[in-house]
Amino acid sequence: MNLTDAERSGKLVLEAKGIGCTFDGLKLIDNFSTVIMRGDRIGIIGPNGSGKTTLINILLGTMVEHEGSVRRGTKLEVAYFDQHRAQLNDEKSVVENVADGEHVTVNGIKRHVIGYLEDFLFPPDRARMPVKVLSGGERNRLLLAKLFTLPSNVIVMDEPTNDLDIDTLELLEEMLMEYKGTVLLVSHDREFLNNIVTSTIVCEGGGRIGEYVGGYDDWLRQRVPDAVNRKVKITGRKKPRQKKEGPRKLTFKENREIEALPAMIESVEAEHAGLYKKLSDPEFYKGDGSRVAEAKSKIEKLEKDIADAYERWALLDRISKESA
Repeated sequence: MNLTDAERSGKLVLEAKGIGCTFDGLKLIDNFSTVIMRGDRIGIIGPNGSGKTTLINILLGTMVEHEGSVRRGTKLEVAYFDQHRAQLNDEKSVVENVADGEHVTVNGIKRHVIGYLEDFLFPPDRARMPVKVLSGGERNRLLLAKLFTLPSNVIVMDEPTNDLDIDTLELLEEMLMEYKGTVLLVSHDREFLNNIVTSTIVCEGGGRIGEYVGGYDDWLRQRVPDAVNRKVKITGRKKPRQKKEGPRKLTFKENREIEALPAMIESVEAEHAGLYKKLSDPEFYKGDGSRVAEAKSKIEKLEKDIADAYERWALLDRISKESA
């Protein structure tokens, strides 16, 4: 499953020039400039209260009182994952927060909302509960489910990994790695940033903001000595993500794959049978001789595809049974 892609944005997504912001006499952002292009995946890190969310709000245009200027590109459609979960209506049910009716459309495919929510670990009875009774992890999963249904070419995520279980975290990583738009990601999760982003914006204190190529560890290699000299607190040093004990389970993507394999195999086998039927007809050989060679070559390819698909199905089925 992927995020629902909107029409591609223009090549330029955002250009900030000399932006600044002071709050209660504290300089959060001082004369920062940057250019963000289509397809960039940018991590934003720094201590709590250092201006990360303020920077996002200025770039998105939701905070208008600031120094400098921000030019936004054309055809931008932004999907925003808010760390405060303000996009959820606590009084409505899980289903009502995701869909207006019984179905949702994701990447052009219509699905029943209950089946869709099961992908995000909501059983039918839980899907009908009001949002106000959900745990923090469930609220996060619900916001992800909602996010998947929104067409976008820019996704902004503010602390998306808080309270996420390992399975949902892996799903989110897969989703962001396959996303074709632009990603702005505020997070303290070191491993998550290393896996996703291609460059990093760091709120280093005193209004200073730096830009670095690569993820969290790349920033540490480049800036630790200087950061220590300026007494900038390095945050986000999390322990490596704990591996799940016992047999490995299918990932979210593999679950979707094993569900799709039977129909795919049936389709390929039908095409294979159709070509064999043609080759058994004497009339077929009276036409262009190249058609016969093409048909035989196609049959060989289909036979390989069928064998590979059955092998893959057997592997995924074995993993599924071992982890049950």
